[in-house]
Amino acid sequence: MSDRFFPNPMPEFVPETTPSTPQEEQEAVTVTHGDSLSKLLAMPHAPLSQRLKRAALDLKETIVIETWGFTGQQVEDFTLYCGLMGTAFLLFKSYQVTHNANDLTLCSQIVKACDAASVASRDVTFICGRAGVCALGAVVAKHGGDGDSLRYYLSQFEKIKLSKNLPDELLYGRVGFLWACLFLNKHLSEDTIPSTYTRAVVDEIIKNGRAMGRKGICPLMFEWYGEKYWGAAHGLAGIMHVLMDMELKPDELEDVRCTLKYMIRNRFPSGNYPASEEDRKRDALVHWCHGAPGVVLTLVKAAKVFGDKEFVDAAAEAAEVIWNRGLLKRVGICHGISGNAYVFLALYQITGNVKYLYRAKAFACFLLDRAHKLISEGEMHGGDRPYSLFEGKGGMAYLFLDMIDPSLSKFPAYEL
Repeated sequence: MSDRFFPNPMPEFVPETTPSTPQEEQEAVTVTHGDSLSKLLAMPHAPLSQRLKRAALDLKETIVIETWGFTGQQVEDFTLYCGLMGTAFLLFKSYQVTHNANDLTLCSQIVKACDAASVASRDVTFICGRAGVCALGAVVAKHGGDGDSLRYYLSQFEKIKLSKNLPDELLYGRVGFLWACLFLNKHLSEDTIPSTYTRAVVDEIIKNGRAMGRKGICPLMFEWYGEKYWGAAHGLAGIMHVLMDMELKPDELEDVRCTLKYMIRNRFPSGNYPASEEDRKRDALVHWCHGAPGVVLTLVKAAKVFGDKEFVDAAAEAAEVIWNRGLLKRVGICHGISGNAYVFLALYQITGNVKYLYRAKAFACFLLDRAHKLISEGEMHGGDRPYSLFEGKGGMAYLFLDMIDPSLSKFPAYEL
């Protein structure tokens, strides 16, 4: 398994330096060759966040050039996952942090190109489908004061049809569409997509889950391409995560709670989680898509919804796995270091424990200090789409922007 991740070279905790003289202040923020990671770990938040912000904005410019500027603005892949919508989503994040109107304008232009490219797509989710284009387009139009575009994108969203044979998972299925509805309601108004509309989708998901689940053991279960996945991308963690944001009946909410309890009871002794029901003996994957990281984000949400300490305890146990085995030899957020850092941010937000804030900072500093070098040397995989949001450096840039104010961070296209 060690070929999947780097041994964690960082101490369990490094307190931030508090310089008392101008000379100490200068020394605290001066990074020299050979000890840069240790210096970054001890750097006070304010100068480190500025360093991360500069790195993020530089990366953003490179990503825009590589995905938009050099392509003749041809859209080969419109999706948020590995395509041009990921660039648009990063620009929207940059706009939220810096309030640079140029980011919003460029974001709007890219979404318009993705709109034309996706109009015939049968994929309906936020991350991989038409719903993501229309939802982000509407929100960006609102921020830009463009009423005509806002109405256009909402009308296009209303035309999206969910097929009967649609799966239920996040990347390509029903909950991926529901997440787009939640995104619109968060950024526009709570009744933009009324609950009377989303209720029919929830009913179908619950019906399918109960049909495959086992009452009294695991109430809800789902399949994607013949496998009963557990993770955030295609399985239980992602489906439960979105369902907890919907208006559920008491018995449905209880089914969600008991499904998550089933996952906790059947986790690996290490605290990690299986990729699927069929893969219960291979404790290997420590990714957002499969394994502990995606499950932890869902358990943290469950702790907020149910007020049950067991969910926080299980999340904290899994976080130890991620600290020890989560410095993956990949850079992205789906199955890379950038995504794994969000586990610690989520735990910091719910517990207030600075240990988790330090660990998020440590993963971000590892990327800031070493990612480019490791990728250039072939020691780290930069992603098949190296500038994409979910597989490449786009996710790293997004994380760096979220580290500026960790109390407000959200895993992109997963946490609301």
